[in-house]
Amino acid sequence: MRARRGKPGQRAIHEALPLFCEREIARRGQRRIDIAFGLARFPFVRDLIGFDFGAQPSLDKAQIREIATGRFIANGEAVLLLGPPGVGKTHLAAVIGCEAIAAGYGVLFTPATTLVAQLAKAHAQGRLEERLTHYAKPKLLIIDELGYLP
Repeated sequence: MRARRGKPGQRAIHEALPLFCEREIARRGQRRIDIAFGLARFPFVRDLIGFDFGAQPSLDKAQIREIATGRFIANGEAVLLLGPPGVGKTHLAAVIGCEAIAAGYGVLFTPATTLVAQLAKAHAQGRLEERLTHYAKPKLLIIDELGYLP
C-alpha cells in the first residue's frame, strides 16, 4: 500500500477533477446540440421510433435506418423522399436531420416556398451570393414540400 502525499482537500480536488472535466465536456456537447437544433429550424423534432412503418408498408425500413445514419452526408450524396401528402416525408426528413445533428453535422430545414422567396428577395436586394452562402453552409440542407411550388 502506498500513502498519498498532500493535504486532504487537495486529494479530493485531484480525485474530483476528472469528473468535473467529464461533466463540462458533456455540457458543452449538449449545448452544441441545443444550438444546432435552434439553427436547423425544424418544424418539429421527431425520432425514428415514432414513425409508423406499419402505415407505410412500401417503405424499406432497413434503407430508412441506413439513411438515418447520415453516411450519405459524408459521401456527398443526396436523398430525395417522394410520395403523396401525408405519408411521412417531413417526419422522416426531420428524423434524418436530428440524427445528422447528433452525428455532428450542421443542418438547415426549410420549406421550398421559403427558400425560393428568400432567394428572390435577396436577388432583388443584390444580396443573392450572401443568401446562397447561408443555404450552402450546413452539411445537410433539407428542402421540404418541393411539390408545392408552382
